[in-house]
Amino acid sequence: MSRAEGDLVLEVGQYEAMIQADDTLFSFESRRGYGVAVDLGTTSLVAQLVDLSTAKVLAVETALNPQRRWGSDLISRLESAMAGNERMLTRLIREEIGAMLLKLISGREISIDRIVIVGNTVMQHFFAGSDSRPLSFYPFESPDLGAKQFRALELEWNIDCNRISFYPSIGSFVGSDILAGIHATGMRRRKEFSLLVDLGTNGEIVVGNSEKLLCASTAAGPAFEGAKISMGMLATTGAISSVADSMKGMLCSVIGNVPASGICGSGLIDAVAVLLDRGELGDFGEIISGDAEIELTEEVTLTAKDIQEFQLAKAAIAAGISILLRKMKITSEEVSHIYIAGAFGNYINLEKMVRTGMMDFPLDRFRKLGNSALIGAKMFLFSEMDVPEEILAITTHVNLESEQDFQDIFVNNLSFTQPSS
Repeated sequence: MSRAEGDLVLEVGQYEAMIQADDTLFSFESRRGYGVAVDLGTTSLVAQLVDLSTAKVLAVETALNPQRRWGSDLISRLESAMAGNERMLTRLIREEIGAMLLKLISGREISIDRIVIVGNTVMQHFFAGSDSRPLSFYPFESPDLGAKQFRALELEWNIDCNRISFYPSIGSFVGSDILAGIHATGMRRRKEFSLLVDLGTNGEIVVGNSEKLLCASTAAGPAFEGAKISMGMLATTGAISSVADSMKGMLCSVIGNVPASGICGSGLIDAVAVLLDRGELGDFGEIISGDAEIELTEEVTLTAKDIQEFQLAKAAIAAGISILLRKMKITSEEVSHIYIAGAFGNYINLEKMVRTGMMDFPLDRFRKLGNSALIGAKMFLFSEMDVPEEILAITTHVNLESEQDFQDIFVNNLSFTQPSS
């Protein structure tokens, strides 16, 4: 759709960050054979071949989700599905994962005994070929959230595997990727309270302990992935990934050590925190100088609207945490463990994030978990379906927008002075 009128560079390796191919250790009971764990994300796909006798990862494949051509967010893809592209969306994702599986076993004389797939609710519906229409209009509830079982033949995969499971979703926009994250954190086995925040294309939140878990989804992810930010971009070459204050002004680190061409989510959080500390932003996000934008580098600026988009995103996370804590009838002081999951979350400067008011907790309680969905999916390879059923039995999905005072709490958290709870 573009005319090339001169030399250009096409960059295709933008999702090679190893955080997606997590090698976090976990306890397991050895069993025979080989398994594959798949994290089916809205933006990217990750698959790992695992030796079930040792839990060792033998191979990793990553890819972009081919559905991105129909939109970077879930709503856009649901709209595309309603416009008649649902079967195409299903075919594309099945073909891509099938190709990834072939690459994983290429050159190995082995057979795959089982495959565990996790992903958000919309991705589950697209992969399974389920009717996604209920997710596209109020009250956004689908009756088809349970686990899905497949054979390679029906997916048109050229492998020999008859134990292919897409694990169950928790709610309309809280999928099996969060179910896997709950399993990975171990929060369902502890009496003390934990908080899991997965910062991806969407922002999912889980609060609870071994007796009860509450979860919710917020529309925070797009801003953190560069969407709606004037010079926003994904964490690729040319993106400002971190910002620090110095005697000479703001010091911006750029991925690839090249001139900055935009800013990604972690850089956006840093920039806002630094600007607040420098007194260049007011309590309500206003640019104190009165200018329409603030220069970060010679190439990249932040506009007043960018700051507003950030406020909307951080307020959504803060309000979601506040409401779930209240419904759990606990305070922030009672939360012992805070897990930040997701590839984006791994690169966040926690101190600067706390400065913005997104999460109002002591720094020593935070732990970056990486790709919790993939860790949990690998752990599921060593158990049967009773484990997710046990998690679902104590988990309740909360629709934040249905809370009467959600808007009031959300607005209170737009400010950079209000606490999140």
